[in-house]
Amino acid sequence: MIKVNCVVSNGLISKISIKGHADYDTLGKDIVCAAVSSIVTTTINNVIALEDDTIKYDTKEGNVCITVLRNSKVTDKLLNVMLNMLKELATDYPQNIKIGGLK
Repeated sequence: MIKVNCVVSNGLISKISIKGHADYDTLGKDIVCAAVSSIVTTTINNVIALEDDTIKYDTKEGNVCITVLRNSKVTDKLLNVMLNMLKELATDYPQNIKIGGLK
């Protein structure tokens, strides 16, 4: 199961961690994993393209940790959009992805 955890401070996202494997299907055929990877990668790339000094991210062994370095409305909106997409995915695949710590 993929576990997404969000930390909120003063009404803004301060950290998001994404860990685990969806185990929906075999490697290379797992549509849940592919969707999560696409959503997260696109969000990170968009934040960096618009405001490259607001986040740092780390990817180790398939896990992702996004830390907000500087609060920004744009970054917070993009991260919230990412979380909304992941929530929709969790609604459709509750056995494969779980979201915690949301506002």
